[in-house]
Amino acid sequence: MAYRQTDRTRRHAEEKQVALLGAAHDLVARHGFAGAKVSAIARASHVSTGSLYSYFASREELLAAVFRRAADRELTAVRAAVAAAPAGARDRLDALIHTFTGRALRGRRMAWSLLFEPVSPTVEAERLGYRRAYTDLGEAVIGDGIAEGAFVPQNVAVAAAAVIGAISESLVGRLTPAEPGPPDPRVADDLLRHEIHGFCLRALGAHTPAPRAPARIPDPPGPR
Repeated sequence: MAYRQTDRTRRHAEEKQVALLGAAHDLVARHGFAGAKVSAIARASHVSTGSLYSYFASREELLAAVFRRAADRELTAVRAAVAAAPAGARDRLDALIHTFTGRALRGRRMAWSLLFEPVSPTVEAERLGYRRAYTDLGEAVIGDGIAEGAFVPQNVAVAAAAVIGAISESLVGRLTPAEPGPPDPRVADDLLRHEIHGFCLRALGAHTPAPRAPARIPDPPGPR
């Protein structure tokens, strides 16, 4: 007779999947995807190494799920900040830049893993999908800004991809785990965010005041 899952066994399997996903997420947040070894995930979840494959087809499938979980949390936070900003495109762009950079700088290790760490093709496919989602969000804001006259007329798709790329690439040095941190990271982070913000506005043709050291900017919560 064919085996049929009961509600109890199905619930048990779901609980084990959640536990494995949570353990893997915590390891990635501390050590990156490379540090999320099957043995460490199983040990943290109190299961045998072999039983992990009863819940996920492979380590890469589990790590792709970790990526989706963490990246979706970041994307949701940025989208919420943009939606909560005043209606003007300039304010919405400010919210996008501030939230993206602020959360990345508060959660450096996870941000590095999500944005830059070398990963398997399975995880890289997830990364490309989320990058597209950020670009789509940028396109909506920049398109509205052009219509409002806040930004100069330009190819919206190219401009959005360039802005999202500039934000990400500008964070590389600050997020790289092997790089020594600045003497006063909070002040340095504010200056970096200020420079990224100014560069993006100038690239879009928005009027910006002369560069100056910003006042202390409250940090949004970082990724975990």
